[in-house]
Amino acid sequence: MLIRVDDVYKHYMRQQAEIEVLRGIHMEIAAGEMVAIVGPSGAGKSTLLHLLGGLDRPSSGTIYYDNWALHQFRDEELADFRNRHIGFVFQFHHLLPEFSALENAMMPALIQQRAVHEARRDAQQLLGEVGLGDRLHHRPGELSGGEQQRVAVVRALVNAPDVVLADEPTGNLDQAMGQSLQQLLRRLNEELGHTFIIVTHDREFAAQMDRAISLVDGKASAV
Repeated sequence: MLIRVDDVYKHYMRQQAEIEVLRGIHMEIAAGEMVAIVGPSGAGKSTLLHLLGGLDRPSSGTIYYDNWALHQFRDEELADFRNRHIGFVFQFHHLLPEFSALENAMMPALIQQRAVHEARRDAQQLLGEVGLGDRLHHRPGELSGGEQQRVAVVRALVNAPDVVLADEPTGNLDQAMGQSLQQLLRRLNEELGHTFIIVTHDREFAAQMDRAISLVDGKASAV
């Protein structure tokens, strides 16, 4: 099992009141799965994704990647683990406007201190696979919304992570672009074997995945 979430709770203090967002989450994700997380706004979907990605820590409970327990890592160790094992795609692409598509896609590999020629080779190959082989040197402002989000997907994949976590990756796109990106993610899962965990409000998109997990009132259940 690639990921195991064991009795995870998450709460915040707000105006001296405790807000409980996640209440005893149990879930398992196998390598190569494509899993949707669905549920109403405010149910804790993004919070769960942040915990799975090591961007935040649970109030209690444990998240395991293979034999690694995330809570055992110090902050700098966790940052290195994220860079090597986890890719992120957000609703807003967060590309650096002064850099080209290729340079943006290379960034995680450079942070990992991989050789520049290797980072360029892998990013260029992936950009070609997502249909951007002729847009390598275009800056984000010269790309459409769908093209920008494809660059963000390649950036998430360039280090060949164990899992890609995506938070509403099509939520900021029109219907046609959104459907195109959905098909791309499904193809990458099937052809390259990447594990995807995707938060989405789109029930049709969720239905295309291997399975869906519903999050309601901070608790998870199978759909």
